[in-house]
Amino acid sequence: MTVLPAADAPIPIFTTLKEVYGSLATAAKHAERWDELVREFETKFGHKPTYVARAPGRVKYVYALLFPLMFIILREHIDYADFGVFPAAIEHDILIACAPRPAPTAAAHPEGYAPGSVVAENLHTRYTRQVFWPTRRHTLGDDVPLDAVRVAPWHLDIDKSELRWESYVKAGYYGVLNHFFFPSSISPVPVPVDILVTGNVPPGSGLSSSAAMVVSSTLAFLAVNGIFDGEKAPTKGELVNIAMENERRVGVNSGGMDQSASVIALPGSALYVSFVPSLHAEPIVLPRDCRVCLLVVSNKAESAKHQYNLRVAETLAAARLLSHRLNLQVDSIDGENTKRHLVTLHEQDAQFEDLVLLQKGLVDILEIAMEYLLPEFGDRTDISLDEVIGKSGMGEAEFRELYLSGVDVETTNFELYLRARHVFEEALRVLTFREVCLAGGGNEESKLQTLGKLMNESHDSCHRQFDCSHPKVNDLVRVARSFGEVETGAGWGGCTVSLVHRDDVEAFIMHAKKKYASYEGMSEDDLASCVFATEPGMGACVFKLTD
Repeated sequence: MTVLPAADAPIPIFTTLKEVYGSLATAAKHAERWDELVREFETKFGHKPTYVARAPGRVKYVYALLFPLMFIILREHIDYADFGVFPAAIEHDILIACAPRPAPTAAAHPEGYAPGSVVAENLHTRYTRQVFWPTRRHTLGDDVPLDAVRVAPWHLDIDKSELRWESYVKAGYYGVLNHFFFPSSISPVPVPVDILVTGNVPPGSGLSSSAAMVVSSTLAFLAVNGIFDGEKAPTKGELVNIAMENERRVGVNSGGMDQSASVIALPGSALYVSFVPSLHAEPIVLPRDCRVCLLVVSNKAESAKHQYNLRVAETLAAARLLSHRLNLQVDSIDGENTKRHLVTLHEQDAQFEDLVLLQKGLVDILEIAMEYLLPEFGDRTDISLDEVIGKSGMGEAEFRELYLSGVDVETTNFELYLRARHVFEEALRVLTFREVCLAGGGNEESKLQTLGKLMNESHDSCHRQFDCSHPKVNDLVRVARSFGEVETGAGWGGCTVSLVHRDDVEAFIMHAKKKYASYEGMSEDDLASCVFATEPGMGACVFKLTD
């Protein structure tokens, strides 16, 4: 995608933790983790790291007006349909200490000193040391002499059926290899690297630990290979695109929200991120006195990735059927733009960077979806792939290639109407949230009522129409609302997110610990990773260590 100046800033390279976290107070909370990471790196590898790559997790919510007891949060599942979203980075992050492997110590490693080889360690003892290196698959060319060789792109083995922690490290490395080390016998090769990973983003919490892992891995390999020292250093927007591509290598058809929040975020701000006609991020400063409180379910369902990908496939299929019904021409190269592209086709003269016109297009296409998909399919969940293809106006091979080839889906039954309705309605809610929050003046009580109504509609839609709210999350929502908050949850497990006045944070946390049954009997350390407050934080960066 074309990148606008809003995302054209360089990746920051810092030398102090205050720069990394935005304030001395926040930096002080994390200083011990950083010290331990650097010490352990030297212990494990016998030399000091040269860089630490950092990428934060993220929350999905809409900017909220500050009220004494209540804040409004909205979540979406619409970024992969190219509609705007409201994420923010959190303090919790993935850190990767890294350095080139010095030649004198190479003999100490049984894997040797192969170009681009990686020795990866993790501070968490449950994860074992991993050693891997990229290869080039040399194949004979059709248009060159038999004694010549065509140099193929770099390759790393990633088993999507059994994802391990190093799979996300490899995914980040993949993008660096194929974007910055070109398939030529005379081009530079990547240096051997030692890395040590740590993180405090709870895995499976719906806080995008996987995106943070891929972003930080990408940054680590860029930094250690000197990419930031030259003219080819990527901008923030370019890093978002590379990270999206990288995460798809582990089988997740991500829409860009997670990577945008992790890379572009600013301290104290949410982001209104839009993807059409190009990547654009609008910082929205949050109230000074608010804090983000997160209540985490122990783990997301193991089927979450496949359910997520199924929703992508269902929205793609619904968009195709609607465009065929309207006799609209959808170029194959734009197939992945799905719902947003469909609205653009229906209002061909509209410039959709104008959000007012986008709202009008959404209202119109929602009515069309209800007129066609509802009578045709209702709320059926057993729509077969053959039935979808038969109504798409395409042959099976073409349909599979355009809409299913890049999505790992383990089902043959689809739901279309409710999925499409959720996407269009949620896109409208996000735009309405933006309008209400940015409107000057007005009656605050009336604003609160409007935001509360939108919030309730959003959670109900995610639960009933998109089928992506885990029962444990619903329990957490009830606990949080009993304190006086209005909030939402994350799909297939994860967490709830609440914006709370700083004076009420301790009381809110104690209330959650006491009222949520699954927290009973947990150790204080485990509770601290499940119930915590954070502030909207700085996006990804590289920390350069100095002697």
